[in-house]
Amino acid sequence: MDNSIAIIFASMVSQILLLLASTLFQGVQGTIGVNYGTVANDLPPSPQVAHFLVESTIIDRIRLFDSNPEILQAFAHTGIEVTITVPNDQIPHLTKLSFAEQWVKTNVQAYTPATNIVRILVGNEVLSTANKLFIASLVPAMQTLHTALVAASLDPKIKVSTPHSLGILSSSSPPSTGKFRQGYDTHVFKPLFSFLRSTNAPFLVNPYPYFGYSDDTLDYALFRPNPGVLDENTKLTYTNMLDAQLDAVFSAMKLLGFEDLDIVIAETGWPSEADSAQVGVSPENAAEYNGNLMRHVNSGVGTPLMPNRTFETFIFALFNENLKPGPISERNFGLFRPDMTPVYDIGIMRPTGRSSVPMNPSPYESPGPAVSPIGPSPTSQPVDGKRWCLPKSGVDQDALQRNIDYVCGLGLDCGPIQEGGMCFDPNTVRAHAAYAMNMYYQVMGSYEYDCDFEHSGALTYVDPSYGRCKY
Repeated sequence: MDNSIAIIFASMVSQILLLLASTLFQGVQGTIGVNYGTVANDLPPSPQVAHFLVESTIIDRIRLFDSNPEILQAFAHTGIEVTITVPNDQIPHLTKLSFAEQWVKTNVQAYTPATNIVRILVGNEVLSTANKLFIASLVPAMQTLHTALVAASLDPKIKVSTPHSLGILSSSSPPSTGKFRQGYDTHVFKPLFSFLRSTNAPFLVNPYPYFGYSDDTLDYALFRPNPGVLDENTKLTYTNMLDAQLDAVFSAMKLLGFEDLDIVIAETGWPSEADSAQVGVSPENAAEYNGNLMRHVNSGVGTPLMPNRTFETFIFALFNENLKPGPISERNFGLFRPDMTPVYDIGIMRPTGRSSVPMNPSPYESPGPAVSPIGPSPTSQPVDGKRWCLPKSGVDQDALQRNIDYVCGLGLDCGPIQEGGMCFDPNTVRAHAAYAMNMYYQVMGSYEYDCDFEHSGALTYVDPSYGRCKY
């Protein structure tokens, strides 16, 4: 077979695999994360955003560029995984254990376990700042922060890492030649990777084909069929730019002996609007990139050098941010407008008409009766897909306590919500009722009417498990 025909054939096979993956992952929940930036003056209140993401989208994790207390509080009890960030200017302070312990107390312990904080990022693209103090303090700050998490018994659940742009590479093309900038390789990345390996944390990168494409490589950047790019060293063909960027990072890590570390895509995206002279920017192209991206990273196909892998990925960004400086494109990376209507469709909206999900439930809310579960005829069919039963907003403690008494009185195992049990903390009636009501719903066969509890229960698609407490 002629070499050019073989390359085109390989590209077609890759696209077929991508299409197959898209059908396999249609309707799969929690396949993508988003960067929740707030450089704008027209965004909706964070409790409204949290409710919208849970009820209306399949987005199951967010990355914040700070540790905004209002947002952290708003995402309590949603089950959405939250990544928070230590700003670059606080990195030198974080090398002191007393500062790190206070930071954890203020920004983490004040919100967990209600808010599902799973990762803390120390800075953002620190090497690109060229600030010697920030760079020299980066790994010591991460180590000290981890020590503070260990002292608070939070280290098994909350990992520490730091994201980097592709500017950390001195060589990236072809991907097999990827290597880190001289000096940074031994003085920053070797100790950084040793820390990540010892704490079982991933390495985060921000690959953007958008910033690397030209008119000639637009198809390659957007995951469209294209002739592909051959790496002469490995004889592997690349059919999209993202794979080439990730493999360049992998090659650089392998040179230092750390190819075993997981790679997380902390940021990537495509704007829907740009300056009129810029080719390749439109809502259609943004939808094509982000839609193909979501299917590709979840497909299990992996990359030529990292086959059979999926990649945890955060799309940039949740909203268009109207106060961001720079060209028009910087203000138009959002999946949603400030009124929460999609800028374009990439298949992340839930089908309409699904059961209501409690919005940021609080242990102390006002009345609503509850006794035993009653509802539609027992001929109702079990609900499709995995769901959990939780108390609705607006149900008082007495009603929830009656639900607990009813379920535990049936002889079901309520040990996990008794003192010393895995789900005893937080020690609130609402939290204990959530566990008891869901246990009844699951044991009885997961019929909708088994989560009625005289209209005090609601079904959610988000797993409310936390820590060692499994629902």
